[in-house]
Amino acid sequence: MSRSLPPVEACWLGRIGYRPAWAVQRALVERVRAGEAPSTLLLLEHDHVFSMGRRATTDHLVWDEPERKRRGVEVVWTDRGGDVTYHGPGQLVGYPILHLPALGSDILALIRGLERSLIAYLLDLGIRAVPGAPGYTGVWVGDAKVAAIGVKLNQHVSSHGFALNVTTDLAYFGGIVPCGIEDKAATSIERLRGRSPSVEEAARGYVTHFASEFGCTVRWVRRSPLLALAAGAPPEPPQPRGLPVLPPA
Repeated sequence: MSRSLPPVEACWLGRIGYRPAWAVQRALVERVRAGEAPSTLLLLEHDHVFSMGRRATTDHLVWDEPERKRRGVEVVWTDRGGDVTYHGPGQLVGYPILHLPALGSDILALIRGLERSLIAYLLDLGIRAVPGAPGYTGVWVGDAKVAAIGVKLNQHVSSHGFALNVTTDLAYFGGIVPCGIEDKAATSIERLRGRSPSVEEAARGYVTHFASEFGCTVRWVRRSPLLALAAGAPPEPPQPRGLPVLPPA
């Protein structure tokens, strides 16, 4: 890119429940839209959750409510694109809250850029991955998906993002039809290499490729000011009625 781009702040939030992290996202989206905060990349791992996108259906929940409760899996209906996916310990989740025009990007370019940056990081680990075939987003190794992508555009500001399986317990993907695709499997860095970095190490290693892909500098910031934003977050969309779920963590 030829023009100077504004820096992006990055923050490692550690392990955090889905709803608290979503609240941070919603609050940060409002601040970035208002010009009160810079674009920010949130990096974290979640407790067990099945995240339902706008195209999700309960038919894609394989485990019933008692089984989800036994395994400690929450179900949350979100406002992102895509179908159902799983988040949990051992998975690097990235939520880029970006003012896309300032970065010379748009929502499609964001998705493709996230794919390329994840592929570049995996190559550092000796893993050759590729973008999905037409009709399939995410990052793949053979017929197995190693990273899922689902984003939302909020008047030029992005939210939600990607989930990269690092040391993820892949058995939890058996509780859903991941992304509504019945004939594809999930994989992880650990399965592909026999060993893997920690999730935090993966987060810090990935950021270099994010900065290179989007032509920006990245500055690390502390987590506590961002976590404090959750208290003033706009309310989350109402969850559909008739589906028994676990209470928020």
